[in-house]
Amino acid sequence: METFGIKVANMEFFFLLGSSTGLKFTSLLCFYCLVWSSEANCPTPQRGENSVLSTQARLMNTFPEGSNVTLECCKGFEKESGSEVIRCLNGNWTRIELICKKMDCGEPKPQPNMIFDTSTGTLFSDIIKVTCEKGYEISGSSFWQCYDWGWFGKSKCHILTCNEPAEVSNGTNSWDSQDRPTYGQIIVYNCDEGYTLIGNDSIHCNDRGEYDSPPPECKDVSASLAPSTTAAAAHRDITIRGGTEVTTQREKHGVVTDANKDVDYLPVILSVVCVSLVACIGVLSLHRCLLRRKGSYDTREDQKSEFLIFQNI
Repeated sequence: METFGIKVANMEFFFLLGSSTGLKFTSLLCFYCLVWSSEANCPTPQRGENSVLSTQARLMNTFPEGSNVTLECCKGFEKESGSEVIRCLNGNWTRIELICKKMDCGEPKPQPNMIFDTSTGTLFSDIIKVTCEKGYEISGSSFWQCYDWGWFGKSKCHILTCNEPAEVSNGTNSWDSQDRPTYGQIIVYNCDEGYTLIGNDSIHCNDRGEYDSPPPECKDVSASLAPSTTAAAAHRDITIRGGTEVTTQREKHGVVTDANKDVDYLPVILSVVCVSLVACIGVLSLHRCLLRRKGSYDTREDQKSEFLIFQNI
């Protein structure tokens, strides 16, 4: 008969192949050796909270007894405490001790005339609002987000501008640049000699990109002292001629002519004439009445003496 030997755990077992009892024992022993060998390896380790297997561990196919595996924090997280290594012991992995926390981007780097609202937090994946100071407007993104490499967002604050100041007739302003006025700048107006400034003598570019008041006007001093006249392209003059109302259409470059004087004095003249005529007629009528009254009482006694003298001759 032949002998058969098996080495298990540094021990050698020899059996006689000829005996049936030896064959049965040999089969049973091989089965237990296979079970013991399979239980000695650890299963694929699981990731921890906010941690994953290292690249080297992910490349391993089996994890035999006593092998070590390294963990690392997830993207956007960093180690806070604990060991990164776990070990295979008796077919099981040791407890994961690695604790990872979110990365903190901190306060964003200051930008000119820019304001960051970090009240929502500065940790990984947090989003903050970006605005500009008074008199400035934002271009680009109004929100920044915290990534594993830091803040992500592109924004700029540009100063507000106003339109070029309006020119005024018979006056000048202090703006002599080719660029547009910006927030906070003041434009001063002056009138030429002989003209008076009406309105504010300066305008201010405000935080809305507008002027705080309209530009002033420069008016002639003599014109401002003269009585006001009515300007119109067509002027209707009403005159009374011979007791008849006559309407005429005059166009005198929008200026009222002396025809208005007819409207003011002609009725007065006519009234005076009418009163004079009535007075004359009244005087004549009174004179005739007096003459009639005198003739009715005249006995012509003064003519009788003359008649008698004539007869005596």
